[in-house]
Amino acid sequence: MVDTVNMNAYSDALVVLGTAGILVPLLRKWNLNPILGYLGAGALLGPLGLRVLVGSWPGFYWCTISNAHSVEGIAELGIVFLLFRIGLELSLKRLRRMGALVGGLGGLQVLLTATLLASVLALTGQGPTTSIVVGLSLSLSSTAIVLEILSKQGRMSAAVGRASFAVLLAQDLAVIPLLMYISMGNTGTGGSAYTTLLLTLGQTAATLLAIVFGARLFMRPLFRLVAAAHSSELFIAAVLFVVVAAAVVAHQSGLSMALGAFVAGLLLAETEYRKAIQAVADPFKGLLLGIFFFTIGMGIDFRELVREPVRLAIAVLGLILLKALVLTGLGRLFRLPWHTAAEMGLLLGPGGEFAFVGLGMAAGLGRIDEGTASFWLATTSVTMALTPLLALVARRFSSTLKKIDGTEAPELKEKPIAIGKNVIVVGYGRVGKVVCGFLKEHEIAYIATDNDPQVILHDRQEGAEVYYGDAANPELLKACGLAEATGVVVTINAREATDAIVAMVRQLRPHVPIITRARDASHARHLYETGASYAVPETIEASLQLSEAALVGIGVPAAEAIASVHTKRDAYRNEMLRARKDLQPQAE
Repeated sequence: MVDTVNMNAYSDALVVLGTAGILVPLLRKWNLNPILGYLGAGALLGPLGLRVLVGSWPGFYWCTISNAHSVEGIAELGIVFLLFRIGLELSLKRLRRMGALVGGLGGLQVLLTATLLASVLALTGQGPTTSIVVGLSLSLSSTAIVLEILSKQGRMSAAVGRASFAVLLAQDLAVIPLLMYISMGNTGTGGSAYTTLLLTLGQTAATLLAIVFGARLFMRPLFRLVAAAHSSELFIAAVLFVVVAAAVVAHQSGLSMALGAFVAGLLLAETEYRKAIQAVADPFKGLLLGIFFFTIGMGIDFRELVREPVRLAIAVLGLILLKALVLTGLGRLFRLPWHTAAEMGLLLGPGGEFAFVGLGMAAGLGRIDEGTASFWLATTSVTMALTPLLALVARRFSSTLKKIDGTEAPELKEKPIAIGKNVIVVGYGRVGKVVCGFLKEHEIAYIATDNDPQVILHDRQEGAEVYYGDAANPELLKACGLAEATGVVVTINAREATDAIVAMVRQLRPHVPIITRARDASHARHLYETGASYAVPETIEASLQLSEAALVGIGVPAAEAIASVHTKRDAYRNEMLRARKDLQPQAE
C-alpha cells in the first residue's frame, strides 16, 4: 500500500515536471502563452481528464495525475512567489504614487463589478451568500496572464500597462477580504458577524504591523551579512527563508500566505538587494506559478463545457462585456484616454486565477454548492483562455480610438523609473562613479550594480541608484532590464569577471553596445574577440593622458597636443579592432 502511494506521488511529480520541462518550452517556441499551456495540460492530464481512461488504457497511468492534492502544497507557493514578486516590483514609493489609481480605479472596479454580478445572480434565484461569493470571485482578473502579455509586449511602462497594473494590484488586495468573508461562515446578519469582521480586521492590521516591524529590523542586516559571504547558495537560502517566513507568519495569524509575501516584497523593494532578490525569485516564481495553474487546470471539468453550452456562452460573453464596460467607464472617470480605457477594459474583462481559489474554498466549506462552483469555474477557465485573443483585439481597437483626445490621469503622467531603455553600469567603484556622473549630467537613465555590500550601503545613503548583485548572473542582467537597455558599461578591473560579463551580455543581447574597461592592450584585444563594442585599456589610456599633460606642460599648444593624442588613441583602437576575426555590430 505504501509503495503504491509512493509510486502515485512519483508519477504525479513526473507528469508535472514533464509539463514544465517539455510542454512549456514548446509553447514558448511557438510564441504561445505558457500559463494557458499549464491550464490546458492540467485539464487534460488531471483526474477529470485522461485519467478516467486509465482502466481501459493503462499507459495513461504514467502521463496523468492520480491525486490532485499531491501537488497543492507546492502550487500554493506559486501564488506566494507571484505576490512577493509583485511587491518587489512595486515598492512603497511607487505604491504611494499610484495610490489614487489603486484605491480609486481598482477599488471601485472590484466593488462595482462584484455588486452588479451579485445583483444579476440574485435576480436569477441564487442565494445571497452564493451571489456575493461568485460576484467577488468573478470581479477579479488574471494577474499572471495579463502581466505576462504586457511584459512580452514591452508595455508595462505604458499608460495601459500602469493602469492595468494598478487595477490588478487592487484586485490582488481584494482577495484578502474575499477569503475572510468565505471563511467567516454563516454567522447570521446580527452583531456576531460585525464582531467577527472587526476582530479579523484588527488581527490583520496587527499581523501586517508585525511583519513590517520585523522586516525593518532584521531583513536588511540579514542580506548584508549574507551578501558579504559572496555565496549565491546562501543568498538563495536567505531569499527563500524571508518569503516563506513572511507567508507562514501571515498564515498562522489567519491571513493569506500571499499577503505576507507581498508585504515582504514591498519592503525589500526599497533596499539595495532588490535586483539580486528579483534574479533569485523569478525562476522559482515561474516554476511554482506554473504548478499552481496546472492544479487549477485539474479542476476544470470538460463535461461542464458541453453540459450547457448556451448558458456557458452567455455567461462567458456577459462576464467579459460587463467587466469591460465597468473598467472603460471608470477609466474615463479617472481621466484615462478612450483608447487606454477601452484596451484596459478588454484586457481585464476575463476572470482570473483567484476565482478558482475563492470558489474552490467556498465549495469546500459548503458556502456554495458544487454544481454552481463547477459551472463558474468552467466559465472562468474559458474567459482566461480567451485573454490572449482579447489582448490582440484590444490593441487593434485601441489604435482606432487614438484619434479621440483624452486627458491622462496625473498618476500616469509621471514616468516610473525605467526598468529598460537605460544604461547598465557594472561596477560602482572609482571608475563607475565617474561614468554614472557623466550619464546623470547628460540626463541618461542608468542602473548600476556592484558586488560589494559595504560600498553599496554607503553610496545608497548618498542617494545613488545602485544595487547589489553579480553581473555575471544572467538573471540579474535581465532584472536590470538588459532586454531593452541602450548599452552596458563594464568598469570593474577583475579580468576574469570582465570577460565573463562581456560574454554573457553578448550572448543575451547580440547587438547591444558593450563598453568595457581593459587591463592592457592584450586584454582589450581579447575583449573585442569576446564581443565588446569598445574596450578601453587603462594602461594605454593613462599613458595617453600623461603624454597630453606633458606636451601641454612643455609649451605645445593645447589643441595640437589633444589632436595628436586623439590620433594616437584612434590608431591603438584600429590596431586592436583589426585583431578581431569577426566584427560584431556596434549598435542596434
